[in-house]
Amino acid sequence: MKPCAVLFLVAVLTTSSAVRGASMAARSECDPWALRPCAPVILWSAPPSSKCCAKLREQRRCLCRYARNPDLGKYINSQNSKEVAAACRVRVPMC
Repeated sequence: MKPCAVLFLVAVLTTSSAVRGASMAARSECDPWALRPCAPVILWSAPPSSKCCAKLREQRRCLCRYARNPDLGKYINSQNSKEVAAACRVRVPMC
């Protein structure tokens, strides 16, 4: 993937976590930026690290919210993301 796509993903993750209209508690629970250890895995099919898997488990309950986000959905719904979830043994919720 091109460097501009990586920068776009980082910008989307930063913007999405900053502009969510949820309460402060909900923002700390659902933070797409927390999934940044998984970015190389999702973007380049690298093997998931233990940190990526741990963050994915922590953010599992938020995945539907991310999938519905027009900026994040294409990453969350990608085949690579599904493979990451499978490799990390994280059950993806039905949205």
